Amino acid sequence: MPFAGYIIALMELEQERQLVERAKSDPLAFGILYEEYFNQIFGYVLRRTADLSISQDVTAEVFFKALRNIKSFHWRGIPFSDWLYRITIHEIANVYSHNGHDRILTEEIKIASALFDQTVEDEAEEAQANLEKEAEFIIIKNCINELPPKYREVITLRFFEKKQLNEIARILGKKDGTVKSLLHRGLEKLRVKMQDKGATF
Repeated sequence: MPFAGYIIALMELEQERQLVERAKSDPLAFGILYEEYFNQIFGYVLRRTADLSISQDVTAEVFFKALRNIKSFHWRGIPFSDWLYRITIHEIANVYSHNGHDRILTEEIKIASALFDQTVEDEAEEAQANLEKEAEFIIIKNCINELPPKYREVITLRFFEKKQLNEIARILGKKDGTVKSLLHRGLEKLRVKMQDKGATF
């Protein structure tokens, strides 16, 4: 990272630290954190569960627990979002343990399918392409869901949340090398599962 970028990152972290400290006694400050990270956390939950209703419930629970426990949060010079991701992963694990499996969100597929009702040929071709993309996504999502949680977490954080290995390590409380190994083994397992389903990887 260029020196100027490093300085900016430090300044942003310091501003966030101050905001987090304020949020321990000021609900308005916590509201700023909520607005800053809601979409990020909700998007992560939605990609993990593929269920809109569950994602709304889990995200609400994440921020409720963050608000309830923020006074015990100790700043360690890392983004506040790392702590939120840890809470989120725990809440998703609770959903898995209670439901036994993921539910699949089908609204986008329904929209793609509805396009076939149009008579214009190019629109039908576009709908076909969209439907194929959705079908591929469903296969990938199902295969990821069949992996053990330790592999699901690193794959989702890396490829859906675009987190770097060191960020994933902080979020999961693991060493960089462990995360790299989990990612490698997880991708190999995912490759096998997708091949078994006749999908490319």
